[in-house]
Amino acid sequence: MRIIFIGPPGAGKGTQAARLVSHFDIPHVSTGDMFRAAVKAGTDMGKLADEYMRAGNLVPDDVTVGIVRDRLNEDDAKAGVLLDGFPRTVPQAEALEAMLNAEGMAIDAVVLLEVPDDLIVDRIVGRRSDPETGAIYHLQFNPPPAEIMDRLVHRKDDTEEAVRSRLAAYHAQTAPIIPFYEEKALVKRVDGVGTPDEVTERIIKALS
Repeated sequence: MRIIFIGPPGAGKGTQAARLVSHFDIPHVSTGDMFRAAVKAGTDMGKLADEYMRAGNLVPDDVTVGIVRDRLNEDDAKAGVLLDGFPRTVPQAEALEAMLNAEGMAIDAVVLLEVPDDLIVDRIVGRRSDPETGAIYHLQFNPPPAEIMDRLVHRKDDTEEAVRSRLAAYHAQTAPIIPFYEEKALVKRVDGVGTPDEVTERIIKALS
């Protein structure tokens, strides 16, 4: 099964992606992971991507799609894959479709994890991390022990202003690919509000 996973920042995609790849026994492929692996392996596309990244530029869509193609042709991805973080734009979605068609492949489903913006803001702004243990807490949903409160860290990009800026970017750039896939009857809308177990159950049911 080839799945594209879409959702706003803070929707819980990371948690759910880990569960889905385990359930379906397919690799979790994110754009960042692919770039790093391609660069490390020294592939032609990896070298091209490295040149752009070293210059501080965005990697062009054709190079990104080339790296995706190489990754999907690896043995562990032959039976399926969970694409996370790509495509992000309609041109990328169109390029991905053309590449898949040329390789005799197709996307089976697009999982859209839906969480209201205000709840995402609450989720992220309330997060605190423990620099000593790496544990992540939430002031409301998963309160830390009182004795470690003083050492917890609030990340700079976890402020309400920063979160709303990231959400605006998501709605402007990534959300437009939803109608692209809806026209192909591939989108599975899943309510992302609830416990991780509840959300996982909804996703698996939507894909069954």
